[in-house]
Amino acid sequence: MIASTPRVNVRGRLRRDMPLAPYTSWRVGGPADQVFEPLDREDLLAYLAVRSAETPLLWIGLGSNLLVRDGGFRGTAIVLRGALNKLSQDNETTVHAEAGVHCARLSKFAERQQCGGLGFMAGIPGTVGGALAMNAGAWGGETWDCVVEAEIVETGGRATWLTPEHFDFGYRTVVTPPHFCGFLGARLRVTPDDGTHVIATRHWLSQRRERQPVGKPSAGSTFRNPPNEHAARLIERCGLKGRRVGGAVVSRQHANFIINEGNASAADVEELIKVVQAKVEAETGIRLEPEVRIIGEALHA
Repeated sequence: MIASTPRVNVRGRLRRDMPLAPYTSWRVGGPADQVFEPLDREDLLAYLAVRSAETPLLWIGLGSNLLVRDGGFRGTAIVLRGALNKLSQDNETTVHAEAGVHCARLSKFAERQQCGGLGFMAGIPGTVGGALAMNAGAWGGETWDCVVEAEIVETGGRATWLTPEHFDFGYRTVVTPPHFCGFLGARLRVTPDDGTHVIATRHWLSQRRERQPVGKPSAGSTFRNPPNEHAARLIERCGLKGRRVGGAVVSRQHANFIINEGNASAADVEELIKVVQAKVEAETGIRLEPEVRIIGEALHA
């Protein structure tokens, strides 16, 4: 169970024993001990200033890179969608986006401001906070290549801005500094656009709609691409398109997507991940590593 938290008058919603399935793009997942939906940045900081440091936190944006096991999460889930959604242009070279801003919205905003460099964000099915946490990328672009400064909240609720030199990041990984609690937002580098970036983004989005199961319950790419390879190509080569465990199935449209066809459990999804890993490793010698975070407790009979 979670450690007791001193009373704080939050303006958002703080509820106990709430299922996390509605907050994840796979639509699966057991309950968290607490779910906090802050009203805004100040509400979030007020809560973090008094919470017990021993209570585990799970930050959720759109829940698009997350598999919560059916037994749930022993701690507090902080849901940022609907909060921390401010977006503005600082000047000709930087855009400020809070952690709850949808990446596609950020890309569209930059396009309207005639700014280039953030078109790849349209291909990331999550929020800015999630993109910062995992160095999300698409179409050859990566989040931390664009970061000028990131705003974080430290344990204890203090907000501070840090430059990229304070983080160690690589392909789909980010190592955060000591006392880090979560991301509040970032200033991102942009360049003037003569229309070239807009054309490229629209081309990428068109290809995405054709090649990926957009609109179906999934977590986007399930596995990281191995060096000099593509996870989808390996999965398809092993004949795994359409492979099913319960209500979870490997997409026939894009092999690196696992779809919830409506009645999947988190256990179904996790078992299918293991089936794909075992088959690909047995036939190619390559061990696929999940791109999605798998957290929480299994549901025991």
